[in-house]
Amino acid sequence: MERLNLPLIGITGGIASGKSFITEQLKRNGAAIISADHLAHEVLKLKEVKQEVRERWGDPIFSADGEVDRSRLGAIVFAPPPEGPRQLKLLEGLTHPRIRELIGRQITEINEQGTTPAIVLDVPLLFESGWNKFCTTVWFVEAPLEVRQARASERGWNAAELARREATQMPIEQKRQRADVIIDNSGTAEATRAQIDQQWQALISATPSR
Repeated sequence: MERLNLPLIGITGGIASGKSFITEQLKRNGAAIISADHLAHEVLKLKEVKQEVRERWGDPIFSADGEVDRSRLGAIVFAPPPEGPRQLKLLEGLTHPRIRELIGRQITEINEQGTTPAIVLDVPLLFESGWNKFCTTVWFVEAPLEVRQARASERGWNAAELARREATQMPIEQKRQRADVIIDNSGTAEATRAQIDQQWQALISATPSR
């Protein structure tokens, strides 16, 4: 990737730590948001991807509207080992190259337009995929396990499901140690916003004008 003129903020943290809230606040501050989860949805709508998904997992994985049912697919790829991890690897091999291409394209386009003060990269597997190497700074969103379990339960996941999904990612403590900034999201929304705004102002003020 070519050298960026805009700062690139990578967002990482445990599942249900509140990364989406942080990106929403950064968007409020004027940042352009690139969400790997959003792009993953788009990739699963591609004709060639749906065909490969159908060939591998069959018609039951599709909903009545002909789109991939992500909850059914998730039940397969996040199943207990050894079968779950094997299926997840197959899915990642199918989707990750396409997601990576879309992320790279969006970063380049936003950087060239130069109409935003910064770009935010919300990628669950930020370190695993190597995107952290392109980031100006990496922010780790911190929240206690009990808080994350409560938030995950709102998605319909029990503690065991959360643990299974987290087991497919880099350990949380490793992410925390490798991050440049820690955002404590265990308190009030106002307290989290204050941290975000402080880090945002520091980053923007340190960025040379184009």
